[in-house]
Amino acid sequence: MSNSRLILGSSSPFRKMVLESLMVPFDTASPDIDETALDGETPIELVERLAIAKAQEIAKSNPDALIIGSDQVALHGDEIVGKPHTHENAVKQLKAASGKKIELFTGLALINSSTGNIQSEVVPFRVHFKELSDDVIERYLRKEEPYNCAGSVRSEGLGVALFERFDGDDPNALIGLPLIRLVAMLENQGFDVFAT
Repeated sequence: MSNSRLILGSSSPFRKMVLESLMVPFDTASPDIDETALDGETPIELVERLAIAKAQEIAKSNPDALIIGSDQVALHGDEIVGKPHTHENAVKQLKAASGKKIELFTGLALINSSTGNIQSEVVPFRVHFKELSDDVIERYLRKEEPYNCAGSVRSEGLGVALFERFDGDDPNALIGLPLIRLVAMLENQGFDVFAT
């Protein structure tokens, strides 16, 4: 199975960039699924379900492939922090994060569409923010414009300057594609990242 077709079920340019670092050939496809949380569903349950659902959607039209699904949620305490979409919302999000810890949970799934085998896991990661002045927040947002990034931070860019430290097993989980766990899942399916 080491030469199976690999598909990243995501339209995220950041997840694509992370997967490219493994230097394996892969295709991308954008799953079209409803990402609404179910009644009573925890954030951890949500991201695992959505990661699996995204991979399953791509698997429908791609037999004999290994399909990666991923979804991420950011939490301030018990509150889910989504994409701000506007400058005003981004200011509010960053003010709320100043000096605090945000937990990120990334749902990761790998589906072997030829066998139906599904592997999934939720990978946690914590980000500790510096104390952020209004001026720093304003200058960061004007320069980076992270309005389509959860929590108003593009961590693979200038957003890293807002952080004091990270806690987690895989720094790629911060960007939404935990490669350490993904490589283990690929190996479980006989995919050798060194063979390509």
